[in-house]
Amino acid sequence: MPDTKRIFRRALCLTAACAWAVTATVARSYELTSPDGRLHLAVSVGDTTTYSLLVAGQCVIKPSRISMRLADGRILGDGVRVRKSLTEHRTETIPAPLYRQRTVHSEYNALNLRMEGDYGLEFRAYDDGVAYRFYTTGRDSLTVAEECVEFEMAANYPMVIPYADRRADIYESSFESQYTFEPVADAASHVDRLAFMPVVIQAGPAGRLLLTESDVEDYPGLFLVAGDAGYALKGVHPPVPAEVKITGSGSKRPVRYADYVARTAGNRTFPWRVIGYSPDDAGLPVNDMVYKLAAPDRLDDVSWIRGGRATWDWWNGVRLTGVDFRAGINTQTYMYHIDFAARYGLEYVLIDDGWYRRAADTAFEPVGGLDIPALCRYAEQKGVRILLWAVGNALLQEAESVCARYAAMGVAGFKVDFFDAQDQYLVRDIYALSAVTARHRLLIDFHGMYKPTGLSRTYPNVVNYEGVFGLEQMKWTDRDRADMPLNDVTIPFVRMAAGPMDYTQGAMLNATKADFRAIDKRPMSQGTRAHQVAMYVVYDSPLVMLCDSPSHYMKEEETTRFIASIPSVWDRTDVLDGKLGEYIITAREKEGIWYVGGLTSWQARTYALDCSFLGGGKWSARIFKDGVNSDLTADDYRLESRTVVSGDVLYLQMAPGGGFAVIFERLE
Repeated sequence: MPDTKRIFRRALCLTAACAWAVTATVARSYELTSPDGRLHLAVSVGDTTTYSLLVAGQCVIKPSRISMRLADGRILGDGVRVRKSLTEHRTETIPAPLYRQRTVHSEYNALNLRMEGDYGLEFRAYDDGVAYRFYTTGRDSLTVAEECVEFEMAANYPMVIPYADRRADIYESSFESQYTFEPVADAASHVDRLAFMPVVIQAGPAGRLLLTESDVEDYPGLFLVAGDAGYALKGVHPPVPAEVKITGSGSKRPVRYADYVARTAGNRTFPWRVIGYSPDDAGLPVNDMVYKLAAPDRLDDVSWIRGGRATWDWWNGVRLTGVDFRAGINTQTYMYHIDFAARYGLEYVLIDDGWYRRAADTAFEPVGGLDIPALCRYAEQKGVRILLWAVGNALLQEAESVCARYAAMGVAGFKVDFFDAQDQYLVRDIYALSAVTARHRLLIDFHGMYKPTGLSRTYPNVVNYEGVFGLEQMKWTDRDRADMPLNDVTIPFVRMAAGPMDYTQGAMLNATKADFRAIDKRPMSQGTRAHQVAMYVVYDSPLVMLCDSPSHYMKEEETTRFIASIPSVWDRTDVLDGKLGEYIITAREKEGIWYVGGLTSWQARTYALDCSFLGGGKWSARIFKDGVNSDLTADDYRLESRTVVSGDVLYLQMAPGGGFAVIFERLE
């Protein structure tokens, strides 16, 4: 165990690199450092409370305010008297049933400042980031008018940030925006748009910072805008809806807001404000801060929860070819999906929008021609299970009865959609849906949803999140408005660091940059076939889609067999190499088999894959890579096999928008 007192003393010597804000009274200073000694958190408490962050002695975040204003006029964090300060060092191993690795190692140093006035602040420093949160210990409920969350950078660092799409309600968003690459100071130019998390700050030689949050429960999620001075970002919380309307689809939308952001229990902890850290880009996709800070698992039994691969009807317009029945939302179509899933060992068939009429009085009755009980019985015979799509709020209104009814039929879970918010009431809704589906042993996949904040640790039946500019955008987004290969090698370093993402990959119609067209009912991908296949290794998706028509997959037997041989849940994940916005090389291990995936932007490149990570012995390597003509015809690929030993180097050429996937199995 590290000598924590020595570490704290060392941090004290380094804080001179960040100048403290001058206050009217003498501020008390507190220090916290990461177990490896690289990250140093400095806290100043007096007329105001601030924190600063140093990396190896270099200031990267200057003194930034921490406060919470309550509706009764009190401001927690201002005019503070510390009643007691406590420090500790903790180590734990966290089971992670559907995460990017089987277990998560957590080691941190902690500082707890108990203030006069029934509240306090907790700080933690890990090797891969720092975090803080408020807690209160009052008996009565409290109303939060606003919380001050600031990140004042020490310089005008480059950042990668997503801005919400423009809507009449600035707090409404599907959280599916593309990323903007700009210096921190340029956030001030986006006067009519909120940004959302995660955000990556590229702090030069000091490393990379990931701004996000964890354990957001009964409280709103955080947006970001430009700070008031310097190179700063500050938080904005959506207020509590004071009046809502229910749309024709059953979605809930605020039409008027209150003048506070949360009314909640007086004895509670608040969300963690997280600054993840990596010395380089490659560490970002495997940053575990959100998972480590989330509330522990609340389920007594998780043995019934299974990740896996699913067929999907919506992206391909529920179209089939070469069949003797009319394709559509009917029993015969989904029996065909079940047969296809069984043939390739896929675990699930997802029936998406259209299986019930979206009206408030339908009680989720299937449309004519669709027999859900019969499909569940047929799927069970084939070793496959059914998933159903639903409008999230509509399901919530009847959650107990609908979940009980469909669970009894044999349905495995729900994909829920159209939340498009992160106010306190919406956050309550997703926790309620997570809990009720868990009671009925149902999986849940959140779409139209903000970034993960650790809910899949608290409720492991939460198997995936959207909140990403995914492949579905190619149905309607022209090539001059979307650079998908750039997006594909950006999201692992930013969005995926917060948790799994339902990108819905697997397009079999692949296009070069020049050939791409947005066609709703016959969609295609930007980039190569191998690029699509590699995503099954690179992206965290415990429940992953095969988005295209079974008819296309049946015609592409070799590709389909390769995809179907890639797991969706892993024992270990390592990013071997990568640069945000350029390329990524990811290695994952499952039951002794290694899978490596590589993605590139529109920039062609050759990657030298050093097989030393295999750790000795002789291995077979099945390699799915771009064909020699992939730059002309994007669906050109080559599948080859060879034998390698640890230390061999595979030279893998990636075409523009290309990629590769390799499966290594030990021979001796």
